[in-house]
Amino acid sequence: MMQSGFWSPLRLSLEVTSVSSIIVFILATVLAGWMKGRNFPGKLLLETLWMLPLVLPPSVVGFGLLFLLGRNSWLGQMMEWVFSRPVVFTWWAAVIAATVVAFPLVYQVIKTGLESVDPELEDAARSMGAGEVQVLRFVTFPLAWRSLLTAYTLGFARALGEFGATLMFAGNIPDKTQTLPTAIYIAVESGELETAYYWVGTILLVSFGLLSLVHWVRRDPE
Repeated sequence: MMQSGFWSPLRLSLEVTSVSSIIVFILATVLAGWMKGRNFPGKLLLETLWMLPLVLPPSVVGFGLLFLLGRNSWLGQMMEWVFSRPVVFTWWAAVIAATVVAFPLVYQVIKTGLESVDPELEDAARSMGAGEVQVLRFVTFPLAWRSLLTAYTLGFARALGEFGATLMFAGNIPDKTQTLPTAIYIAVESGELETAYYWVGTILLVSFGLLSLVHWVRRDPE
């Protein structure tokens, strides 16, 4: 018989992933659109910095978030003033961890998609008096919709599977920050293999569906 709160990890994972994937998609789209075609000193360094979470161990990312947003940092104190409580080990900490880890992947996919748009079409729009924002909105983004949808889907999948940074920064608090990956970890540690199998199967099913959607979106039209 399922205990009270059994579905909490699934609910929390879907809530955290939904919010973080929307935040990531908006930030990555805005930044990729702004960076497109721009060259300035420090651009390579800037892009390298925000791509680091893609290659760093999640535990290192989580430690970095603790260092930057912990109660002893000025940024953490400012966020504590905004939220009226420390952000560490809260629901929002799980959202932030998922956002930071998923951002590099989403940004890279969107950036590649925007750069694949024929520049002659964009130049034609500019020659007709369109500004850069209008070019992005009415030319670049509609032509790169496959990459945008792919980026969002992959970002959702990456946020859903986030474990290390979430455990380090948000903890594993039942009904508060315990997402599916952390619930699986605790279930295995405590010997509750049946529960672990159930949650592993759930994540596998959802991830398979998301990757199938990506392949369907990116398939060549007949």
